[in-house]
Amino acid sequence: MSEETKHVYRLQGLSCANCAAKFEKNIRDIQTVEDVQLNFGASKVAVFGDASVEQLEAAGAFDGIKVYPEREKLIEEKVPFWQKRENKNTIASLFFLIFGYIAAFSSGENSPVTITIFALSILIGGFDLFKVGLKNLVRFEFDMKTLMTVAIIGAAIIGEWGEGAVVVFLFALSEALEGYSMDKARQSIRSLMDIAPDTALIKRGNQEFEVAVEDIQVGDIMVIKPGQKVAMDGEVITGHSSINQAAITGESIPVQKETGDEVFAGSLNEEGFLEVRVTKLAGDTTIAKIIHLVEEAQAERAPSQAFVDRFAKYYTPAIMGIALLVAVLPPLFIGGDWSEWIYRGLAVLVVGCPCALVISTPVAIVTAIGNAAKNGVLIKGGIHLEETGRLKVIAFDKTGTLTEGKPEVTDIASLSEITENELLSIAAALETFSQHPLASAILRKAAVEKAAAYTADDFQSLTGKGAKAVIDGTLYYIGSPKLFEDMRPISEPLQKQITALQSEGKTVMLIGTEDEVKGYVAVADQVRKSSLSIIQKLQKLGIEKTVMLTGDNKATGASIGRKLGLTDVKAELMPEDKLNAIKSLRTQHGHVAMIGDGINDAPALASASVGIAMGGAGTDTALETADVALMADDLEKLPYTIALSRKTLQVIKQNIAFAFGLKLLALLLIIPGWLTLWMAVFADVGSTLIVVLNSMRLMKTKYN
Repeated sequence: MSEETKHVYRLQGLSCANCAAKFEKNIRDIQTVEDVQLNFGASKVAVFGDASVEQLEAAGAFDGIKVYPEREKLIEEKVPFWQKRENKNTIASLFFLIFGYIAAFSSGENSPVTITIFALSILIGGFDLFKVGLKNLVRFEFDMKTLMTVAIIGAAIIGEWGEGAVVVFLFALSEALEGYSMDKARQSIRSLMDIAPDTALIKRGNQEFEVAVEDIQVGDIMVIKPGQKVAMDGEVITGHSSINQAAITGESIPVQKETGDEVFAGSLNEEGFLEVRVTKLAGDTTIAKIIHLVEEAQAERAPSQAFVDRFAKYYTPAIMGIALLVAVLPPLFIGGDWSEWIYRGLAVLVVGCPCALVISTPVAIVTAIGNAAKNGVLIKGGIHLEETGRLKVIAFDKTGTLTEGKPEVTDIASLSEITENELLSIAAALETFSQHPLASAILRKAAVEKAAAYTADDFQSLTGKGAKAVIDGTLYYIGSPKLFEDMRPISEPLQKQITALQSEGKTVMLIGTEDEVKGYVAVADQVRKSSLSIIQKLQKLGIEKTVMLTGDNKATGASIGRKLGLTDVKAELMPEDKLNAIKSLRTQHGHVAMIGDGINDAPALASASVGIAMGGAGTDTALETADVALMADDLEKLPYTIALSRKTLQVIKQNIAFAFGLKLLALLLIIPGWLTLWMAVFADVGSTLIVVLNSMRLMKTKYN
C-alpha cells in the first residue's frame, strides 16, 4: 500500500459500529480499492486505491452515509434530533403502534383493522431495517439487523403483529439513541476543529489582506488585533500581549507573549496588538496535529474493545443457533406447541442482539479521549488510556519536570578580600562564553545585581570541570570543587560548607586563582511550586511508588526527594541507566509510567508502559514519541489524566458486565416463557441506553 494512493474522507451519518463494519466491507469489495481503514470514533475513512465519492456513498447507501474529502470544510446543518428523517419514521411508527393497541382493545387483536394498523407501524418504522436485513439474509450475513428482520417476520407469521410492531419501534429507538450518543461523543473533535479561524489578516508591504489559512505561507506576517483568535502557529516579531491558550494547553491563566515567543493557532489574543511571523503551514500547526492524533487515537482499538469485537464475531452465529434449537427441539422431542416455541426462539434472537455489547467500549474510549483533548491532555489511543488507568508506579525525570529546569543562584560567598559583588562580576565574565545552564544562572544574577562588567581574555573551557580566563591580568578559574582539588587541597572548613550546600540540593562552583579560592557561588534548580501537591494527589489516587530518575549527584536527588515526599530517588544516572531503571520497575511492579520532556530520555519513555511527555504544545518530538502528551509545561494535569483513565476502565468493565449479564438473564427467562418478545427488545434497548448514558458520564470528568 502506497501513501500516494491513500485518500481520506470524512463521513456523515455513520451511526453504529455494525454499520461501520458493513460499510468497510462494501468499500473493500470495490475492485479498484486495495485496502480500507475505517475510523468509527472519528467518523473518517482512509481508502487506498481508486474510488470516487459516488462509489463510496453507494457502499454506504444502506445507512445513508455521506462522504466528503477530508480537507473540505463542512458546514453541518443543525437538525434537531426529532426532525431527522429516520427519527420522524420512529415517531410515526409509535403513533400507529398506539392506534393499533386502541383498535385491538375495541375490535380484537386479530381483526383486519388492527392487523393493518400494526402492519403500517412495522413498515414505516422498519423500512430501512428490512431493506438491509433481507439483503443480509439472502447473502447469509448475520448481524443485528438480520436478527431483527427474522424476529419481526417470524412474529407476523405466527400472528403476533402487535409484538412485531413493538419490536420495530424499540429497535428504531435503540438505533436513534446509539447514533445520538456517538454524535455527542464526536463533538469533542468538532469543537477542536472549530477552534482556529479559517482566515487571517496578512500584512504584505503596507497593505493588509484577509487570506484563507490554506493559502498562507511560512514567513508571512500575520496581524492579530485585541480580541482576535490566532489563525496560524508563529513567532511574535512586534508587540506584546496576554494570550489565552487554554484550547491548546488547558492552562486557564493567560500567558504573556512578547517578541521571540511562540503563539499557537486557536489561542485568543486578549489585549495587545501583535505581528506574528508564520512558522508552520495550516496542516502542520499544533492544533491540526492534535486533531489528527486524537482522531487516530480514537481509531486504535483498546484491548477490551478488541476482546469484545472478537467475542461478537462468534456470539451472533451462536445466538442464531440457540434460537433455532429453542424453536425446534421442544416441539420435536417433548411435544411442545410449535407456535409457542417458535415465539420463544424469536425472543432469543431479539434478546441476543449484541448492540449494547458492541458499543460498550468504543463510546467510552471516544468520550474519554475527546474529554482529555479539551483539557489539554493528548492520549494517543485506547490502549494507552487503559494502561494509564492501571498504573502503579510513576517515574519522573527531574530537570524541567519536577523542577523548573531553570537554575537560580542561591548563595554567594567571598572567602578573600574581594566583595561578593566583585566575585559575581568575575564569575559572570568567566561564564560569558559558556553554554552551560549554570552559566546562564550566574549571568542572570549578575544582571539583576548590576554587577560590574569585566572582560575575559584567553577563555578556555575545561570539559566536565569548569573554565578559565584572564581578567585584569590575572588568570581566574571557575568550576567544580574537583577542579580546585586537582590544583591544591581544599581547606576543611570550606569542604564542610560545600558538603552542607550539596546536601540541600545545590551545585557549588568555586572561583579563584591557582593559589587561592576567592569564593563560591551555589546554584540550584528550583522545585516547581505545584510538584509537592501533585505528588500528594497521586498518592491519594493509589499510586504505590513515585520515583525520581536524575543525572544529578545523590545529595541533590535526596534533597528534592525529601521535599516532595517521593518514595524513591535514583541519582547519578546516564540515559542507559534510566532505561535499565524503568525495565527493573516494570519487572517488579508491572505498570510503570515515565514522565519527561519528550526530547531527552527517549529510551526510558519508550520502555515504560506509558510514556508521558510534558510541554507537548509546540514540541513535535513530544507529540510524536509519547503515548500521552501534557500540552502545558507542567504536571498539573497528571492526576486528572490518571483519574479519567481509571474512571474509563471502570465504565468499560461496568458496560461489558451489564450488557452481557442482562443478556444472560433475559435468555434464562425466555426458556420458561417468562419474557415476551417486546420485553426482550425492551431489555436490549434498555441495556444499550444504560451503556450509552454510563459512558456519557466521562464527559463530566473535569480537571480540578
